[in-house]
Amino acid sequence: MADTLGQVVVALSSSGTLPTPVGQPAGTDRSPSKLRKASSTSVTSRQPDEPTVPYQARPVTSAVITHNLTAALPVMEVGELGQEELEARVRQVIEDYRQKLEDRTDHHMGYPYNLDFDYGPLEGLQKFCINNLGDPFIESNYGVHSREFEIGVLQWFARLWEIEEDEFWGYVTNCGTEGNLHGILVGRETLPDGVLYSSAESHYSVFKAARMYRMEAVKVGVLGTGEIDYDHLRACLAANADKPAILNLNIGTTVRGAVDDVDRVLAILADLGFGEDRFYIHCDGALFGMMIPFVKRAPMVTFKKPIGSVSVSGHKFVGAPVPCGVVMTRLKHIQALSTDVEYLNSRDATIMGSRNGHAPIYMWYTFTRKGYEGLRKDVERCLRNAHLLRSMLERAGVVTSLNELSSTVVFERPADEDFVRRWQLACQGDIAHVVVMPNITVAKLERFVTELIAVRAKSSLAGALAISAEAIREGEEEA
Repeated sequence: MADTLGQVVVALSSSGTLPTPVGQPAGTDRSPSKLRKASSTSVTSRQPDEPTVPYQARPVTSAVITHNLTAALPVMEVGELGQEELEARVRQVIEDYRQKLEDRTDHHMGYPYNLDFDYGPLEGLQKFCINNLGDPFIESNYGVHSREFEIGVLQWFARLWEIEEDEFWGYVTNCGTEGNLHGILVGRETLPDGVLYSSAESHYSVFKAARMYRMEAVKVGVLGTGEIDYDHLRACLAANADKPAILNLNIGTTVRGAVDDVDRVLAILADLGFGEDRFYIHCDGALFGMMIPFVKRAPMVTFKKPIGSVSVSGHKFVGAPVPCGVVMTRLKHIQALSTDVEYLNSRDATIMGSRNGHAPIYMWYTFTRKGYEGLRKDVERCLRNAHLLRSMLERAGVVTSLNELSSTVVFERPADEDFVRRWQLACQGDIAHVVVMPNITVAKLERFVTELIAVRAKSSLAGALAISAEAIREGEEEA
C-alpha cells in the first residue's frame, strides 16, 4: 500500500495489547460505550396515520421490532386492461422502479455493499438459466453451468489465502450467511461433540447456525473495540476443556468492523492444551476478509495457520448485482459432508442444491479486470475516505469511533429517523455507522455530513424550544 497511507493503517501491537486508533492519544477511551448517549425521547417517531415516502419503511417506534408491512404491487391481468394498456403500465412500473433504485443507490451509506460496478458486457447472459448444482469440481449432466468460472474464482482465493490447489475445497455461495452456515457445519461434522464459541458482536447467522445444528454454543463477551474478549474466551474454553472447540472468529464485525486476532486465539488454545485435532476455526470475513489482504501490516488470514474455513461475501466489497460469496475449507474436512447424487451425476456437499451460476462470472470478471493491484487501490481509497469521514464528523462535534483495520465509521445515532431512513443507516442502540465502500466518494461524504449537521441542529433547536415551552406552561399554571 502506498506510503501516503502509512498513518491510516497502523500495525497491531506485537505485545498483544489493543492498538490505539490513528490520531488518538494513547489511553483515550473511545469505545462505542463511551459515545455520547442519544436520549431515547429525542428520537422522533411517526404516527401510524402519517404519510411516509413509499420506498421507506416506517420507523421502529419501540424497543421491540414489529411488523412493518410492505405495500404490495398487485399483479396486473391482461383481461382487465387489454394488451396495449397492460404493456404501457408495465413499462411505467419498471421505469418508476428504476428511478427508485437510482435514488436509493445515491443515498446508500449504512450497509457494506459496493454499488460501483458495471457488468454491461455480461447482460447477454441473463437469458440463460445458469445453475451450478452439485459439487463445483464434478461436472454433472446439466450442461448450462459456469463451473469453469467458479473453479477459476476458487483458485484465485486459494492463492490469496495461501493453500495449495490439491488441499482446498470450496464453492461460490448465495451470500455470506451461507458461507457461515457451511463453515460451522464442517466444524460440527469434523468435531461432532464440539462447543461453538463466538463473540456477542458476531453476525446473527453464527448463532442461527448453532440453533439449526442443535449445537452447544457460548456467546463470548467483547472488548470496547468490538473484538472478542480474549480473557473471557480463555475462561469459557477452560470451563469446557473436556470438549473440542469450534470457534467463529470475525474478520470485521458487522457493526464496528472489529477484527478478532486469530494468532492470539491460537495461543490461548495452545496454552489450554487444545491440540489441532481438538479445535476448528471458521473465519467470518464477510466484508473485511476481502480487504484485509491488501492492508499494510494487517494480520493475514491464511491456511498456513491451523484454521478450518474462511467465508466472504461477493456483493459487498467486490460488488455484484446479486448476493453471493465464497466459502473455502480444507479438502480433508469435506468428505464427511459429501453425498453422491445419481440423477445429477455429481456429488453434493453444499448448503443449497441449485446455486446461482451467474455469480461466479461476476466475480471472475471483476478479478480479471481489476487484478490484485486494482483491488489494493480500492481498499486504499476506502480506508482513506473512512478516516476523512471521521475527521469531518469530529470537526463538526460528532463523537465517532473507527477501528484501525476497518472502513466502518461508528458515530452517534441521529435523532431524526427520517434522516436515518433517507441515508439507509444501520443502527444499533445509540450508535449508527457508515461503511465506506468504493462507491462512496468524497462528494457523497460532503453531502451526507452537510445533511447530518443540519438535522442535528434542527433537533437541538427543537429540544431547546421544548424546554422553554415547558417553562412557559409551568408559569401559566402558577399564574
